[in-house]
Amino acid sequence: MNKDKLKIIGLNGSLRKKSYNGAALRFAQKNMPDNSELEILDLSKLPFFNEDVEAEGIPSVVSEFIDKLLQADGFLISTPEYNYSIPPVLKNAIDWASRDERMPFKDKWVALMSASMGGLGGARAQYHLRQVGIYPEMRFLNKPEVFIGSAHTKFDDAGNLVDEFTQKSIIKLISTLIDNINK
Repeated sequence: MNKDKLKIIGLNGSLRKKSYNGAALRFAQKNMPDNSELEILDLSKLPFFNEDVEAEGIPSVVSEFIDKLLQADGFLISTPEYNYSIPPVLKNAIDWASRDERMPFKDKWVALMSASMGGLGGARAQYHLRQVGIYPEMRFLNKPEVFIGSAHTKFDDAGNLVDEFTQKSIIKLISTLIDNINK
């Protein structure tokens, strides 16, 4: 990645290959302003957090993940809602990061979006994620809010975001994130 550009790290709360949240992140990645870039990290390789594993030594995949987070100027998280909350893969990633004394999320701006086939578009997951982000000291953008409800109608079969309102909402979210980082 080019050091002259702001580095945004994208985290997807879904492991599904045809994830709407992954598709939303890829749309964001293709539409980043010239002064920035989005790297989407794969959370599927992180082992479940376990203090016994931590005591034996941080797994290299976790160390590499945390190093990437530390290099970030900001974050874009897209997550589905599981049972009114965030998926375990996302919580696990945050838990691992929160154990590092360098606190990779501390005081860095975090923009949220969520996609769900339900009408609320993952709103409850976003609100719960804001609670989870207190200890790691994440700085969440309050607005704009991006809730992609009825996601199955907003993406085509190839995973492309085709809904113009949602496209504009994500571009505005990215722009606001970049503006806040640059302040």
